[in-house]
Amino acid sequence: MSIKAVVFDAYGTLYDIQSVADVTEDAFPGYGEIITQVWRIKQLEYTWLRSLMRRYQDFSTVTRDSLVYTLRVLGLAYESEAFERVIERYLHLDLYPDAAAALTALKPRQLAILSNGSPDMLNALVRNSGLDRLLDATISVDAKKIFKPSPAAYELIGEELGTAPNEVLFVSANPWDAAAAKSFGLNVAWIERVTPEAMALACVESELVAPLTMFKAIRTQMDELGFAPDHRVRALSELPMIA
Repeated sequence: MSIKAVVFDAYGTLYDIQSVADVTEDAFPGYGEIITQVWRIKQLEYTWLRSLMRRYQDFSTVTRDSLVYTLRVLGLAYESEAFERVIERYLHLDLYPDAAAALTALKPRQLAILSNGSPDMLNALVRNSGLDRLLDATISVDAKKIFKPSPAAYELIGEELGTAPNEVLFVSANPWDAAAAKSFGLNVAWIERVTPEAMALACVESELVAPLTMFKAIRTQMDELGFAPDHRVRALSELPMIA
């Protein structure tokens, strides 16, 4: 059956989460890189923990709580103005350079985002980046009050777009997200932006493992969950060739 819709994860797939590093470094000189990586790790962990605890709070709250944790564990005092400036960056994340062109090339298929992001966060991000002109839908898991990788989150695609799982190509650079989407029954393209070879090289080039290298080691390699993606690509620009 042909692909009728291409659905994207947002954070780390269309939008570069590492682009918060400029504001974290500006607000906390010398700590920007470690803040950026610990913040993202705890942000993801809090979505999974809250889902397992059945204590849902939206992604805006999770994002704030994980930043509070990060600054506390690093012993960094802060004023509310600096905190809010860092949080605000999540509404203005940088698009990956090939994102807009890839989406344009995938038309006339339905195009959508399915994200853990809260509706307010996602709508602002999509509008600020100009993707509102290309997307047919911006879908937040908030409608189900549970985060990916719960199957209930992926159900939202069919409910919103009127598609069957085998009519959808789901795209994510997050390995756990790609595996969960495949488990649900979607066609899946995983964006492998960091290869094991690149990881090995980064580790041998320095006696100390940098925070970004550690983040890549635990969050950018395909997880051993028993579900492999249908397609492995290196960039969004490759998607029109497989969809």
